[in-house]
Amino acid sequence: QVQLMESGGGLVQPGGSLRLSCAADGITFNQYTMGWFRQAPGKEREGVSCINYSGATVHYIDSVKGRFTISRDNGRNVVYLQMDNVKPEDTAIYYCAAMRGICYSGAYSNPSDWWGQGTQVTVSS
Repeated sequence: QVQLMESGGGLVQPGGSLRLSCAADGITFNQYTMGWFRQAPGKEREGVSCINYSGATVHYIDSVKGRFTISRDNGRNVVYLQMDNVKPEDTAIYYCAAMRGICYSGAYSNPSDWWGQGTQVTVSS
């Protein structure tokens, strides 16, 4: 049975930091591009960042470039999203996904094979 389990969400003040983790079980983790998506209230889900199977290729949407860092540990089957200098507009439910294909700007519109249940991130003072 495949499971993607996110953790690390919570309430953080603007300008603060948070690290999200996604632990995968039941998939051949090192063969997947992994991605982080988010969905804010009243908005469509959007892709935030992705990382290819080896970690050598990453992509970020413009609004998080320079503030978020994606990484992965293939030995532990975990993908991370380090969120620094967070802003109120980063408030959303964050999901990890095992994505199809390679990591690039257009990857987020492809169907993903597996999704986590999401973790809430709230940026507020």
